[in-house]
Amino acid sequence: MNPHGIVGRPAPEWRVDPWLSNVESDDGLHIADITEPVIYLYNFQAWCPGCHSHGFPTMNAVRDALVGDGSRDKVRFVAIQTVFEGHATNNPEAAVESLARHGLDDIALGHDSGHPPTIMADYRTGGTPWTVLIGPNRTVLAEGFTIDADHALDVIHRAIQDNDKDGKRQL
Repeated sequence: MNPHGIVGRPAPEWRVDPWLSNVESDDGLHIADITEPVIYLYNFQAWCPGCHSHGFPTMNAVRDALVGDGSRDKVRFVAIQTVFEGHATNNPEAAVESLARHGLDDIALGHDSGHPPTIMADYRTGGTPWTVLIGPNRTVLAEGFTIDADHALDVIHRAIQDNDKDGKRQL
């Protein structure tokens, strides 16, 4: 069994506090409240070189492709700064700056700096950058360090197609 990840399992609810931006409710963002059939969850740290050289560019490439093919409104993008080291540097302000630097300041942003961060424990992540793709029935479809844009788009399009066949989100 892979020591990381929970592919094929239900996506655990996020226990993130605080939510920093683009969250509609005062009590944060909850998986059950998301109306889009697919969730693209990106875990990062502001000081993580791979997050900036791979993770953020991958998320942007996926988002741009979804805009281009008309399915952008079927995916909710969420970023959580998952701080397991460098707490002084990977602060909430650095998280906001990281998203702005990559043109992603319009997506939901959370900050999880527990010991360990709840997102790492609940999703059994291996660190950062860590991407999780969650499907219409809120099952984890894919996740990992090096998900590339083509693979992510394939998973997302299949999930959207399956969801559209049923005519509604399956919860």
